[in-house]
Amino acid sequence: MAWNVFKFCTGLKVIGSVMIVVVLAVVGVSYYAVIIFNYAPHLIKGGSEAAIALIVVILFHVLLLMLLWCYFTVIFTDPGGVPQSWWPSPIEDLENQTTPLASTVSPPSGPNVPMVAQGPLVRYCRKCSHFKPPRCHHCSVCKRCVLKMDHHCVWVVNCVGARNYKFFLLFLLYTFLETTLVTAALLPQFIVFLSDADVEVVHPGILATIFLAFVLNLAFALSVLGFLIMHISLVAGNTTTIEAYEKKVSARWRYDLGPKKNFEQVFGTWKLYWLLPMYAEEDLRKMTVLHGLDYPLRPELDS
Repeated sequence: MAWNVFKFCTGLKVIGSVMIVVVLAVVGVSYYAVIIFNYAPHLIKGGSEAAIALIVVILFHVLLLMLLWCYFTVIFTDPGGVPQSWWPSPIEDLENQTTPLASTVSPPSGPNVPMVAQGPLVRYCRKCSHFKPPRCHHCSVCKRCVLKMDHHCVWVVNCVGARNYKFFLLFLLYTFLETTLVTAALLPQFIVFLSDADVEVVHPGILATIFLAFVLNLAFALSVLGFLIMHISLVAGNTTTIEAYEKKVSARWRYDLGPKKNFEQVFGTWKLYWLLPMYAEEDLRKMTVLHGLDYPLRPELDS
């Protein structure tokens, strides 16, 4: 039996609340090091360095605004739970089948009541005592079934699922861009900090703040880049972290509709909304996949 790496996550909810403070603290340290100490004074003084300072200040604030917008959107957006009225259809989820069900039978009266009847096999959550839609998994941290669950993220104190996965990806994107900008902006100061060159006397606390901001942002940029690459490959194949862990890699994934359609299932069809943590009303109305209950199959399987 495969080792379930997710069953040891029950203590993450307590840690997650602290992570919000950590994120805001890193933002505060970075803001002081880049804007208040370095580039705002150059912008005020003018001269040859004012143009570069203006570009850095504008980019920093734009990326920071998008980062925080996406971050809190992930935190406060419900990833999607199973509606009480949901009932499996005859062609529902065929993955990890455990409980046979015919469309005419009633829900079980208890979590330990198996049902044997004619019809397709669907999955049943014994912890929540209800059937699970396609691609739905139970979160041991949130203690409920989450639609198209990718993982429980301690940094956002929330599950990443069908209805906030796009926002999570945008949070990763803007975090990478912002931390890369901060690292590049502080690199000259960091080199001076490590060199023996004669520089004007700076308060040790300021130097420590610059050093800390540079190291933290470099570490975040490198780690987030790895997550971005991983999730780009997941989106391209229309799979989630849990599904990639569970499914056989030798067989083509039943939900893989091609890179373009796979991308649209996460980001929508309106290009103007691709980089914003929101969806077009038309996409929310027409694309049932964004609600997390219905997913089209590959043409050769959808028959």
